[in-house]
Amino acid sequence: MKLETTYKSNNYPIIIEHHALDQLHEYIKNYQDVVLVIDQKVENEWSHITDFIASEHEAHKLIIPSGETTKTLSFYEETIESLLSKQLTRNTCLIAIGGGATGDFTGFLAATLLRGVDFIQVPTTILAHDSSVGGKVGINSKHGKNLIGAFYRPKAVIYDLNFLSTLPYSEILSGYAEVYKHALLNDIESVNHIEAQYSDEQALKSLDEIEYYLYKGVQTKLNIIVEDEKESNVRKFLNLGHTFGHAVEYKFKIPHGHAVMIGIVFQFIVANLALNKSFNIAHYVNYLSDLNYPLDIVNDLEFDSLYQLMLNDKKNDEQGVQMVLLNDIGDPIVKHVEYTTLSKAFATFKTYFNK
Repeated sequence: MKLETTYKSNNYPIIIEHHALDQLHEYIKNYQDVVLVIDQKVENEWSHITDFIASEHEAHKLIIPSGETTKTLSFYEETIESLLSKQLTRNTCLIAIGGGATGDFTGFLAATLLRGVDFIQVPTTILAHDSSVGGKVGINSKHGKNLIGAFYRPKAVIYDLNFLSTLPYSEILSGYAEVYKHALLNDIESVNHIEAQYSDEQALKSLDEIEYYLYKGVQTKLNIIVEDEKESNVRKFLNLGHTFGHAVEYKFKIPHGHAVMIGIVFQFIVANLALNKSFNIAHYVNYLSDLNYPLDIVNDLEFDSLYQLMLNDKKNDEQGVQMVLLNDIGDPIVKHVEYTTLSKAFATFKTYFNK
């Protein structure tokens, strides 16, 4: 399956299929230097593939730690100085081979190295189907997640589904949160369809038909980002579940998608209070339980510290916390939410998880 962005210029292809890496050569054959920036876990499992690419293209290999630990100013400085020591020119392409954090980090390197070199996303997780598309790149700050970064488009996204065969279930759960989020942004039919397809842990582990849902997810995101690349309007909808989720992720260092799923449930409660809705919260809590999301962390959550992190969210303005809420399935809005409403929602939220 192949998609293409539809900006006015500087478009890029998104290839989603097994053996997609076979097409990488066409996109990198004209660069003077190629640098593979590889997630350590991916290198451990797939070194025969990365070694072949490096040999074929006389590429440099840069192995980086897995996950969010890479996305710090200190590691960024260490890495960019290492790249500069190789006397690279602007005719260089960085290739991010890994999950979402690897793509975020590599994209930020590319945006800032020599004031901008090309990069290609090679996502290896389900989660990265979301982050690899759209051109958001960056690293974390002591004040919160992804607060240092840029909008910088890749030259291509090459999503080889073979990589998914070695994902542990924790990673599948993390990625599925973004797939499910896209269904919620679409319509009730999409939600019913995906909940029926992946009704429990065994079904989700199988990843049957995952190509279809990844394609639909990317398509959903493309429809939004082409209209609003710099997140001034509708692109904010893609942050469904992220205002609260990012706070939980940053505070407790749990996988991104696990925190986003918690954030999605929380926003349903906020929507019930702030928009006078009647979403069935128990349904969503039970669904997460059926998929075996690790929800014990909820018992450790404390509102005021999370609220302070929510105040650092990039969507906020001078009026305070802005959240993406579902007015209905497939009908997201962005709304300012007062402290008292959030506090009340949090108290209600906790009751669904109390042991």
